[in-house]
Amino acid sequence: MLAKVHSGAVLGVDGLSVIVEVDLALGLPMLTTVGLPDGSVRESKERVKAAIKNCSYEFPQRRITVNLAPADIKKGGAGFDLPIAIGILAASELFTTDLLKQYAIIGELSLDGELRPVPGVLPIALKVKQGGLKGILVPEANKLEAAVVKGVDVIAVKSLHHAVEFLAGKIHIDPIVLNQDDLLQNSVSYDVDFQEVKGQEHVKRAFEIAASGGHNIALKGTPGSGKTMLARRLPTILPGMNFDEALETTKIYSIVGKLTKETPLISTRPFRAPHHTISDAGLIGGGQIPRPGEVSLAHNGVLFLDELPEFKKHVLEVLRQPLEAGDVSIARAHQTLQFPARFVLVVASNPCPCGYYGDKIRECQCTPQQIQRYNGKVSGPLLDRIDLHLEVAAVPFKEISDERQGETSKLIKKRVDACRSVQEKRYKTKKNIHCNAQMGPGEIEKYCSLDPSAIRLLERSVEKLGLSARGYHRILKIARTIADMDNKKDLELSHVAEAVQYRRNG
Repeated sequence: MLAKVHSGAVLGVDGLSVIVEVDLALGLPMLTTVGLPDGSVRESKERVKAAIKNCSYEFPQRRITVNLAPADIKKGGAGFDLPIAIGILAASELFTTDLLKQYAIIGELSLDGELRPVPGVLPIALKVKQGGLKGILVPEANKLEAAVVKGVDVIAVKSLHHAVEFLAGKIHIDPIVLNQDDLLQNSVSYDVDFQEVKGQEHVKRAFEIAASGGHNIALKGTPGSGKTMLARRLPTILPGMNFDEALETTKIYSIVGKLTKETPLISTRPFRAPHHTISDAGLIGGGQIPRPGEVSLAHNGVLFLDELPEFKKHVLEVLRQPLEAGDVSIARAHQTLQFPARFVLVVASNPCPCGYYGDKIRECQCTPQQIQRYNGKVSGPLLDRIDLHLEVAAVPFKEISDERQGETSKLIKKRVDACRSVQEKRYKTKKNIHCNAQMGPGEIEKYCSLDPSAIRLLERSVEKLGLSARGYHRILKIARTIADMDNKKDLELSHVAEAVQYRRNG
């Protein structure tokens, strides 16, 4: 007998429809899995056999062939356990049902037949919706994640026996229903606030510009000057995510298994701060079956690299593509996968190895050669891709001890939202442009008109600072954001002058 069961896998960040075909034939009892399964899929035969027996079903003493179609794409993970077990029982004519044609099935089996959660359920549920199926059977722990997708009946099952009873029509299980709007609004919260930052008003201004235009920012200053504190508060003033952005981000976290039962939808801007010992595969993504890296986990949020010169140079160089393109391409022998990686980059570094070069109180212990070697660890092309460059000085005692509170993140965010709404209207006909930092040469020429005095200042600045064409364009992007914050149509002298100040150290 032959049985076909709809299931799914993950390819990149998208779902892949997989048909699990199970054939029972005469011959020596054995179970063979074909269709490019990896080790975890091949091992499923032992879990499936034990689960079927421990649920008091009879395991067929036949030659069992399991095919995972399409057969030319490698499949991994333990999510095929449940569809294989259901296929074997259906092919054994334990039950007959038309529901196998209407539902996709995914889940990992324990040896006693209970179901365990699997990663990647959200993108698979989206693929099920695109494929026109009625619904999907998922483990109980994955039910809220799958229910984020509207238009698909999500059936939560606890065990193999529970799934069989439903498919055989012996029990009814109500689909899981979620209110997406409530989920998006209620889960936005931050534990930090900009009002906790004492002093550093010029740096706060730069962070507001970065948030308003989606610009990358580099901080350089002595230890304890507040670089990390400021960076961790950037997400609190970024515009709130819409549902499409939240879904994009949640898909990535679903794939790597970082979703929790309590948070089925990521609606808070991600903040990722990998350690400087990270590998290039950990940062950019990769592996035998490619998985997203830190740049993709920071998608629609903030990627913070503290102690920038301590990162391996070849690790930093792989950042060039995502900074320019907003995604990462990972090539393998048989396929090339793309992971989204559109984020605001914040980098922080000390001015020298000891950290006190230029400090007014503590004396630097480094030689000129050591300072040059330390700063030379970060390449010019990478720094050139960062829009705003700031010197962060130590906060004086008078400002630290001041009891007055600074502006709250909520107040700053209100101004940022107003500035972003101007940009949304400007780029509403552009598919891949949502903020000023994403403008290309054509948009810069169209939307960054200068008055004569601003042109003269910009010309002198480019010559004096020796800026590249990229640096010139980034000044115009920053100036465009500052003009939007002032609600001005054209770029004026003051806008360009402030933008140039942020490139002097770049």
